Amino acid sequence: MEQIYSNVEPGLLLHLVNRLADINGRTDISPDDQFIQLATLRMKKGATFKPHKHIWKSTQYKQHIAQESWCVIQGRVLVSYYDTDGTFLTQKEIGPGDCSMTFQGGHNYLALEQDTVVYEYKTGPYYGHAMDKVQL
Repeated sequence: MEQIYSNVEPGLLLHLVNRLADINGRTDISPDDQFIQLATLRMKKGATFKPHKHIWKSTQYKQHIAQESWCVIQGRVLVSYYDTDGTFLTQKEIGPGDCSMTFQGGHNYLALEQDTVVYEYKTGPYYGHAMDKVQL
């Protein structure tokens, strides 16, 4: 896993990249205090778990930020990462099975191959563009 920290607020995790090759067993990828949660699982044939459902719960948060993750299914994507003040930090290329997560700061994605396919996950609820993001 590659973690990208803020230069503006040292110690603040902004982004991370998890590679398909790094997946081994069950690993919690997102820190517990983030809104979007990700775990990876490499499972042997026949592995399962008990049926379950998730429950509604109250939280202490009066505000939350939309956090986003892109998981590449096919093709390649160049991801540009930005700090909380909008300054450029770095770029990473992700491919099939790789995942990029943004907790804070900015990002941009560029498809590098024709017919690149990704899953995009974002915390919700979603109230539209004006309530969700600002351009850098």
